[in-house]
Amino acid sequence: MKVLVDTCIWSQVLRHKNPNKKLTKKLQDFINDARISIIGPIRQELLSGISNIKQFNQLKEILSSFEDIPLETHHFVTAAEFANTC
Repeated sequence: MKVLVDTCIWSQVLRHKNPNKKLTKKLQDFINDARISIIGPIRQELLSGISNIKQFNQLKEILSSFEDIPLETHHFVTAAEFANTC
């Protein structure tokens, strides 16, 4: 099963000086098992705000290793239904 990792998890592991060790280990396990997928909005959020072009390109390269899940209208409608249910 593929895992979609949200922006806050990536940020915790990649951007904090002292990232959560359990979270980092879990993410590493998912990466090692080739279970990570990503969507465009998460990729954009992670790359936004990086003014250092070298850091931007490094992260862009790292993220390019992960399969994109294409988003379609029904994904957004289902998300809205879930939000309304909650």
